Formats: sequence, structure tokens, C-alpha cells
Amino acid sequence: MITLEMMPPLMFGGLVLAMLIGYPVAFTLAALGLSFGFLAIDLGFFDLNFLQAIPGRVFGSVLANELLLAIPFFTFMGSVLERCGLAEDMLDSMGQLFGPIRGGLGYSVIIVGFILGAITGTVAAQVIAMALISMPVMIRYGYNIRYITGVLAASGTITQLVPPSLVLIVLADQLGKSVGDMYLGAWGPSIFQIVLFASYTFVLGIIKPHHVPAVPKEARTLTGWPLWKKCLMGIIPSAVLIFVVLGTMMLGLATPTEAGAMGAVGAIVLAAIHHKDFSTTGQKILIAGIIAAGIGVIVAMLYSENIVFKIAFAITYLAVTWICIEAARIPDLRDLIKQGYETTMRITCMVTFILIGSTCFSIVFLGCNGGVWLEHLLTSLPGGAWGFLIFINIFIFFVAFFLDFFEIAFIILPMIAPIAQKVLAPVVGPDAALIWFGVMLCVNMQTSFLHPPFGFALFYLRGVAPRSVKSSDIYWGAVPWIGLQMIMVLLVIAIPSVVTGLLDKPLNVDLDKVKIEVPQIELPPLDLGPPKQ
Repeated sequence: MITLEMMPPLMFGGLVLAMLIGYPVAFTLAALGLSFGFLAIDLGFFDLNFLQAIPGRVFGSVLANELLLAIPFFTFMGSVLERCGLAEDMLDSMGQLFGPIRGGLGYSVIIVGFILGAITGTVAAQVIAMALISMPVMIRYGYNIRYITGVLAASGTITQLVPPSLVLIVLADQLGKSVGDMYLGAWGPSIFQIVLFASYTFVLGIIKPHHVPAVPKEARTLTGWPLWKKCLMGIIPSAVLIFVVLGTMMLGLATPTEAGAMGAVGAIVLAAIHHKDFSTTGQKILIAGIIAAGIGVIVAMLYSENIVFKIAFAITYLAVTWICIEAARIPDLRDLIKQGYETTMRITCMVTFILIGSTCFSIVFLGCNGGVWLEHLLTSLPGGAWGFLIFINIFIFFVAFFLDFFEIAFIILPMIAPIAQKVLAPVVGPDAALIWFGVMLCVNMQTSFLHPPFGFALFYLRGVAPRSVKSSDIYWGAVPWIGLQMIMVLLVIAIPSVVTGLLDKPLNVDLDKVKIEVPQIELPPLDLGPPKQ
């Protein structure tokens, strides 16, 4: 006889078994949830009316969730930018800028990975693009093959953590926290990670200079102002797009969905101005739009929004519209935008079905007291909060070998988030607990992308690397970078202020000392006049 206490471990075991079989996760979750739901009804744990919560949650919390509307916008933005040639230009210019110093090509890959991570958001595209462009150049100039494969794979995974990452938006939604706070929490670890990668390259250049040699000066095709101009032409438009997306959210001018929509339009504009067939008329209109936007910003800062402000931004909007129309008239860009739409549709449908399946599973799991079982299991671990963090990070590290980020976020995170809030609140406070936890998991999942033999980044790299590059070199090349990312995970656990330092401090108010003083108002005496006879 199956008791109520046996249901949660049976459901959890069934979930693990179904995932190992390899059946699509969204349908596995729905089937498991409904099967155990009908079993629970038959055993009398709850009645059929309880399952009415499933369509209510699907239509109320999933399909009506405005924050999740940001997913297609950010997906489209990344899909367009990864194919528009921006990565090629930036890697070429940065490689020539840093090439003359030892490890210069490695520094360029790390910096470009950081910038692209902020505007593309997809590990696969970033690893593949940077490997196709940089690997032949680094091999030609005598870089150690294991360093090449390691730095390319590691720099491609940075995209998970750098704001405005789609991963952070999904984490914020599932943890019930502000997207802006999640971005603020991720800035510290993402910058520390870049410093760690660059420091490793610097130390390697001192200890083993033959592994990361300088590029000969005669190999540079650009010097002086032309080189700086090419660098700035890649960095400045990217920085503007990052500000349009991230800055408007942080300043409270746009919601994540609105910022994502502006990012999608900005990606089309960026792809158009980078294309060789972008017309002279389009360039003039682009300059006019930039000048008008500058005037509008200055007017808004110095004065209130007046007619000059409205005219300036009307010109900017017309310029953006013209550039988007011109992009649609260029055959290459038209195909690129079409591919972006197709990628966006596939990923959005996948996310929606995973959410529906996870809703079916989680409602039945909680109805069978799964939340209580899981809380007792995790809070009884030795070591208190630190034991909980070590166990969860090890668990997520291994689960990420087999599951995509979306599957982890929509299946596992909702089950452990309430427990994390309860366990971690005494350490960093109730407001920052889930921000710290979410960023920590994000750093952890980056590590799993590199771990041999299951790391997805290594698979992507193997697919585009020349045959002369051995698989063993790819796997061994990832080991030092896994160590650096593990240091980053330990740093986030040991020093919570790396994440929480930029967050707003909670107001500590002693309610016993609050005084409300109401001023006494002297009212004139009422003159009712003489009494009537």
C-alpha cells in the first residue's frame, strides 16, 4: 500500500528516471504529474477538484505572465546579433590591438566574450562564432592548443552571467524577485570572473610565455587611429545597445519586456549599419537620428519634456524606422531576420511547454506534501546554511550535465526556492537571500558547461574545431578554466557581499520608537449669532 509519505520520493525518482531515458522533458513532466495525480485521487489523498488548479495556474501564472514576454524579445536580439558579423569585426580589431603583448589574443577573446555575452545571451552561438574566427589565428601564431580550446569555451559561457542575460530574467521570475536586483547582483561576479580569466592569462604569459606568444608587429594590418576607429566602431554601438536594454531598466524607464522590445529593434539597426550594403542615405539618416536623440536627452535633463523633446525623439523614431525598412530590403539581412524569427519561435514554444509540464508536476507534488518532504530533507543537512549551499551546488552541478538551463529553472528551482529563502535569510537578510542564491546557481551552471565529458560548450567546440585538434586537448584544456569558475562559486558562497554589495540596504525601523505627531490646529470660536426669538 502506497502511503502519502511515499509519494514525493516516488515522484522525484520517477522524474529522474524519465529524464535519464531521454524523453522530451515537457511531456515527461506533464505525464508524470497527471499520472501521480490520478493515483493520488484513487488513493484518497485529494479529490478531483484539486486538479482544477492546473489550468488555473497555466492560464493565470504562465500564459498571463508579462515578465515572460521578455523571452522572445531577448532571444530574437541574440539570434540576430550572433549572425550579423559583429563578432568578426570585434575579434579582428581587438586581436590586433592586444596582439603585440603576450596573451594578447587571449585577452581579446575574453573581452569580446564579455561584450557579446551582454548582447547575445546564447552559449552555443558565442562559442561557435568565436572558435570559427579566433582558433585558426591563434593556432597560426603558435598559441598552446589547450589554452586555445579552454579560453574559447570559457569565454563563451560568460554569456550566462553578464546582464542583461536572459538567464537572469528567468531566474528573477521563478524566484519572485526584481529583474533589476538580479542584474545588480550579477555585476560583481561577472566582473570578478573576467578578472580571474585575464589574471590566469597574465600569469601563464609569465610562467610559460611560449604558450601565449605575442603576435609579430609585421602581422598587424592596422595601426594608430584606423585600428582604434575599428575597435570603437564595434564597441560603441554595442555599448549603446546594452544601455538601451539595461540602462532603461535600471533607471526605471522601462520594464524588462519593454527593454527587450527596444533591444530587438536595436539588434536590427546594429545588423543593418554593420552590413556592407547599408546605403549612404541610411548613414546620413543614422547620423541625423543620433544627433536628434542627443538633443532630446539634453533637453530632458535641463528642462521638462517640451515640444523640442518630442520633435527630437520623433526624428529618432523615424530614423530607426527607416533603417529597419532598409534592413528588410537587403536580401542577406532579410534572411537573417527570418532565421531570428524561427529561432525565437522554437525557443519560446519550448519554454512554454516546459512551463506547462512543470506546472502539472509541481501542483501534484505539492499536493502530496512534496514541499514538506523536500524541506525536511534539505534543512536536516549538517552544517546549516553552508551545508545546504554545498549540497545544492553539487546537486545542480551534476544535474546541469543532463538538463538545459530552462529545465532546471522551471522544474527544480520552484521546489527549492522557498527552502533557500528560509535557510539563507539569517545570513544575508530576507530581501537579498534569493538574489544571492540565484546568482550563485547561475555561476554554478556556467561551470557545468565546461565539465568533461558532458559540457555542452565542449561539444560545440568539438563540432567546429579542425580535425587536427584532438578531443583530449579540448577536454584537458577546459580543466584550468573549470578550476577558475569553481573558485568563483566558492567566492560567491564565502563572500555574499560580492552579490549583495550593490543591492539597496533594507531599512531597519524599530516600530516601538515610531512616533506620529499631529500638529494642533487652533480653530476660531464658532459664532452662531444671537439666539432666535
